Amino acid sequence: MSLFRHIERFGHESVTFFSDPASRLRMIVAVHNTVMGPALGGCRMWPYAGLDEALEDVLRLSRAMTYKAAMAGLPFGGGKAVVLGDSKREKDDALLLAVGRAVGGLGGRYIVTEDVGMTEADMAVIARTTRWVTGRALSDGGSGDPSEPTALGVFAGIKTCLEQLGEEPTVRGRTLAIQGLGKVGNHLARLAAAEGAKLFVSDIDSARLERAVTELGAHSVMPNAIASVSCDVFAPCALGGVLNEKTVPALNCRIVAGSANNQLAEEVDGDALFSRGILYAPDYVINAGGLINVASEQSPGGYDRERVLAKVRDIPQTLSRLFQRARTEAAPPFRVADRMVEERLAEAKKQEPGSSSQ
Repeated sequence: MSLFRHIERFGHESVTFFSDPASRLRMIVAVHNTVMGPALGGCRMWPYAGLDEALEDVLRLSRAMTYKAAMAGLPFGGGKAVVLGDSKREKDDALLLAVGRAVGGLGGRYIVTEDVGMTEADMAVIARTTRWVTGRALSDGGSGDPSEPTALGVFAGIKTCLEQLGEEPTVRGRTLAIQGLGKVGNHLARLAAAEGAKLFVSDIDSARLERAVTELGAHSVMPNAIASVSCDVFAPCALGGVLNEKTVPALNCRIVAGSANNQLAEEVDGDALFSRGILYAPDYVINAGGLINVASEQSPGGYDRERVLAKVRDIPQTLSRLFQRARTEAAPPFRVADRMVEERLAEAKKQEPGSSSQ
C-alpha cells in the first residue's frame, strides 16, 4: 500500500514498470494526466542510486509536464519515462528498441521524446519499434534539437521578469549566474553574452566551462558556489531540486529564472523565495519552449518552425498574466501558476464525455 500512496500523492493515472533482461532495460513510465490529451514527455536515462530515487523523479517530472502543457495551451497531458542506467556506458540499440516496444505497448497514452541522456538519434532508433515518438532530427522529419526554443523562451522570460521589477527588458549590463551549461544553458549563455550581460557560470564538465570562459568571457564558479553569486538573475539550467532549504537563504539575486525542471525541492522553498522578495518564474511556465517544439510534430501538417517560434514568443505574455494575478492575490507566483493550471484541468474535465456537468 505504501507504493500506491506514493504514486497517488500527485494524482497520477498510471505508473508502469518495464523490464527487459535481454537488453538490460529497467524503465518506469508515469502518466500523470490525460484530460487535455495524450501524455507527452521526455525519456531520461540516468544512473539513479536506486528505484526509490528513480520513482520520485519520474513522478515529479511527469506532473510538471502536465502543468507545462496546460500552461502553454497545448493539447497534451503530462508523462515521463526514466531508464535506470548510465547513458554513456549502457545505452545501445537493443535497449532503445526495447524502450520503443514498451512505449508502444501503452497504445498512444504516452508519447516519448528526448531528455537527459537521450538524443535525437536515439529517438530515431526508438521509432523503429513505436510510432509514439517525437524529437527526431530535422533530417529525419522531426523537430530537431529542442534546446534552442527552450533557451529562447527562458531568455525572453528573464526580460519579462526584469520588466516586472521596473527595469528595462534587457540583460545588457546585468549579471546572470547560470548553473549548468548543457544544451539549454549554453544557448542561454550565448544569447545573454551577445546582448551584453556579465556571466558567472558553473558546470560539472570542465570542457564546457572552458569554452564559456574563452568564447563568452564568462567567469567560472564552482558548482557548490553558483547559487550564492551576487547577481541580478540566477538561472538554474541543470537538474532539479536546486532551490532548497540550503540554497534559498544563500541566494544573492533578485530573480530566479532558468530552464531546469522541478527547481523547487519543496513547496515551502517557493514560499521562502516569496518571503525574501525574490521573483521566481515557475519553471514549467518559462521553460515550455522545448515542449512546444516537440509538440509541433504532432500537429496537422507536421512540424512548423515559425508556428513554434510564434508560440514561444507567447511565454512572456503568459508570465506577465501570471505575475499580475500573483500581485492581485498577494501570493507566490508558483502557487498562482498551480491554481491556474488546476482551473484549466478542472474545466477540461467537465467537458469530457460522461461528465456529470454535461
